[in-house]
Amino acid sequence: MSGPPAARRGSDRRAGGWEAVALRGLEYVAYPALAGIAFCLLCVGVVTWLPALAAVGNALQRWRVENATRPFVGVLTAFPGYWRALWRHAVVSTAVLAVLTVNGIFLAGQPEPVAIPLLAVQLGILAAFAPYHLALAVVAGRVPDGGLRLWRGAALLLAFGSARRGLTLLAAAVLIPILTLPLALGPFLLGTTLPVLAGLALADHATGTAAPRR
Repeated sequence: MSGPPAARRGSDRRAGGWEAVALRGLEYVAYPALAGIAFCLLCVGVVTWLPALAAVGNALQRWRVENATRPFVGVLTAFPGYWRALWRHAVVSTAVLAVLTVNGIFLAGQPEPVAIPLLAVQLGILAAFAPYHLALAVVAGRVPDGGLRLWRGAALLLAFGSARRGLTLLAAAVLIPILTLPLALGPFLLGTTLPVLAGLALADHATGTAAPRR
């Protein structure tokens, strides 16, 4: 014999609540992973990584704010506009990253004492490189019509206006790819998109806005 109607309704609400929480948790894995697939495809062009990262920021922001549930298509659709705005910046950033990487590898193999401070300088520049470009993708994703000048200023403010924000962005950029290593293709699918998602949440806090609950 079934229980009282009120008890059954309470049980149904609790079951529905747990199901909703579980589905919501799966979204936070599935949607960034789909955006990550599109990001990997776009990164075949090497210098396309920065516009692709901004497109990821836009697709994930639209999912958070507008409930847009096609992040793979969203990244591909947003990419051309970000490429036109960011391709020069992307070329310069790629060249800088390549030089820093080559210098770091070279200095790491040198026995001379002078190599140690030079290597520290290279690592320091890399430590600033990561949060700035992550912040740039975040602000460009949040304000797609802002333009490069606005994006640069907002990215500098987000990344370096607060030591805690800068360290959080750096930690997200470095640690999340490492933490996703146990997952199959985790660093490729989630190693860039989850830091962007974390950056979007951080930007909400910094600007006093929040994604609406869905």
